[in-house]
Amino acid sequence: MLADTLLHTADLPAADRFDRWRDHLSQTYVPTELTCEDTTDFTAAQRLIGFGAVQLLTVAHPALTLRRTPELIRRSDPGLLHLSLPHSGTVDVTSPHGTYRHRPGDVVVQDTSHPARMTATPDAGPGQATGTCVFVPKELLPLPAGDITEAFAGRRLSHRSGPGALLGTFLGQLLADTASFSPSDAPRLERVFVDLVTALLCHALDTDSAVARDVRHRTLVLRVKDHLSRHLHDPGLSPGAVAAAHHISLSHLHRLFRGEETTVAAWIRARRLERVRRDLADPALGALPIHAVAARWGLVRPADFSRAFRAAYGMPPRDFRARAAQEAATDS
Repeated sequence: MLADTLLHTADLPAADRFDRWRDHLSQTYVPTELTCEDTTDFTAAQRLIGFGAVQLLTVAHPALTLRRTPELIRRSDPGLLHLSLPHSGTVDVTSPHGTYRHRPGDVVVQDTSHPARMTATPDAGPGQATGTCVFVPKELLPLPAGDITEAFAGRRLSHRSGPGALLGTFLGQLLADTASFSPSDAPRLERVFVDLVTALLCHALDTDSAVARDVRHRTLVLRVKDHLSRHLHDPGLSPGAVAAAHHISLSHLHRLFRGEETTVAAWIRARRLERVRRDLADPALGALPIHAVAARWGLVRPADFSRAFRAAYGMPPRDFRARAAQEAATDS
């Protein structure tokens, strides 16, 4: 699985909690001045997942203020882009370009190479502010020169719609299912993340460079595949319906998949067969008729399904289920 570590200050002596959190934050983020009005019973948690050069964190903590000062920047400047996705509470960011308040659903863009102050405040009273943070080296992104914070000061970026929603879904899936990924997946996950962030930033800046066009192309492929995966159960899923859902022509859709070395219909069929194969190997679904398992994934013609399954896996679905059941009994 991917590297996944958790720090919860409740596991520490009360007198050590804030200092430990401050030191840990400087190690996993960048050197930062951290202040909190009440540190007597400081309760906070951070989960950290790394893939490639990207650091993904979830945080929950009381009201805090972080300052990235010129002195700290001179001392250590890893050149990171910091994206924050607040889930509860508010985030106020102050830089030479102004002060802006961000709320749940926003994407906060910060450049760690430039001074800034960030204050995260819970919704009401004591409680916790929560969110997801990501750090990525700026050198991996085709960003405009200069202070990135300035470029996005006052811009309202969302992780609930448009390219930001894809980014939010990607990060949420990683957090929910980290165990499904191996260390060898990290470089590919890094590339998907970089593409999604680039798409979000180019969309916000309305950039039409060759890089942006290429990223938008790959992002659209990801959006289409996500749509397909969520609708595999629908027997009416078709290239025409998918193209209409994404407001593109059918020929454009087919061109997208030409670069994937498959067709839309073949991609749908392969994913459906993978789902059926998984379910046929699941002892909990052993009483469900094979044709019903296939129908769950949009394969409603038994004869066509059987031929496709045998062509894909070298045996009829009935034989595959029997062998999977035998292997499960042997293992137990």
